[in-house]
Amino acid sequence: MKLMENAFSQISWNSFKPLDSSSLLNTSLIISKIISEQENCNLTEGEKDCIKSLSDILISREVLIKMLDIIPIAVQIVDSHGIIQYINPAFLSIVGVKKNDRLKKSVFDVSKDGSLVQVIQTGKRVSNVRNYPSGSPTELVSSAAPIYYNGKLLGAIAVTNDIKEVIVLTKKLNESKNKLKTLSEKISNIASATYTFDDLIGSCSNMERCIEMGKIASHTDATVLIQGETGTGKEVIANAIHNSSNRSKQPFISINCSAVPLNLLESELFGHEKGAFTGAFKKKLGKFELANGGTIFLDEIGDMDPLLQVKLLRALQERKIHRVGGESPIPLNIRIISATNRNLKEMVKEGTFREDLFYRLNVLNIELPPLRDRKEDLPHLIDFIMKKTCRKLGKPFKIFTSDAMKIIAQYNWPGNIRELENVLERVVISTRDNREIKGTDLKFISSNETVISADT
Repeated sequence: MKLMENAFSQISWNSFKPLDSSSLLNTSLIISKIISEQENCNLTEGEKDCIKSLSDILISREVLIKMLDIIPIAVQIVDSHGIIQYINPAFLSIVGVKKNDRLKKSVFDVSKDGSLVQVIQTGKRVSNVRNYPSGSPTELVSSAAPIYYNGKLLGAIAVTNDIKEVIVLTKKLNESKNKLKTLSEKISNIASATYTFDDLIGSCSNMERCIEMGKIASHTDATVLIQGETGTGKEVIANAIHNSSNRSKQPFISINCSAVPLNLLESELFGHEKGAFTGAFKKKLGKFELANGGTIFLDEIGDMDPLLQVKLLRALQERKIHRVGGESPIPLNIRIISATNRNLKEMVKEGTFREDLFYRLNVLNIELPPLRDRKEDLPHLIDFIMKKTCRKLGKPFKIFTSDAMKIIAQYNWPGNIRELENVLERVVISTRDNREIKGTDLKFISSNETVISADT
């Protein structure tokens, strides 16, 4: 064993550095010298094996150093006193120090709060210790572990990474997540269908046929054309069809073709690429793309410009679109429901609406009757709307006297259900806490004071 003690006495932390050919030769000479000093002794096979193992260890150590020199992670090794015995090139690059300013220095002086100091003091492993080098813009995180031999602490090794870029990317990722969450909430609010068939109130034969046709339509992907005067509930039945279909979990996107200026409507429908036209500072998805997988509702389709009718027809035929300024086609998987308060058949005859587009849109047809033709439904409609309105306004439920109901029945309701909703909300507010609505409370409906929404 004296032989091995002599051998290990020749190796110290001071020699923990990459070995060149000369160093390896010197090390071999040292081992030869040890053996020659023991010539007069009879070496056991075990002692000879130990000497060979020592030589193998030195070569393995050189391989380890070469590996540490080329890895992109910063590595430091200290002895049991905290004196830095080795630093690899990645450490110098990441931390931004010179080798002579760090090697053989005490970590208690150069990094008193670092991971290596904690390991030397406690003899235990530490992980993810943050460090901010003086005069450097980097932010480092280190993990370190003790090095033991036969229960004795020989030193410690630490690996360090610059996490500045990770922090920047994490911040950007969180910002993107917040934007995505906000956008998802907006899309959810915009792209969700609100109404169901339970919101379609009516027992007259015309209305029952419309509801039945809507339910039939909900079980197919066929295009549907809903016709009827303003305020008859075209968007309500479009919502109901979507919500009863197998696309109910997908977006319901609505666009009023008469409310968007002609020069913007194509971009609204099909989207545009960045720089496609003046003011197109970034790419924008159109309504068709937003509705992909779900349903797009084209309200007031009869007001669409003939040039756009051609592009809509192509989209229906090919089931794909091109963004304005784009070259690659975008495949579509959508259900199309359109609505109008105009007579499209007459428009086809006049040449203002394409006949081929009309047939594409009019696979299934639903024609909603005006309120004046379904006055037998008024009591049910009033009850339904009053409950909803009083609940929304926090008012007690109110009933109509016979003279009030007579006025309602005699009125022609040019604004249809939308006007009825407007009148009922107005009278609930104006009668304050009164539980009855009298005929005198409804005199305004025969005048031009009534505000009629232009919505469907």
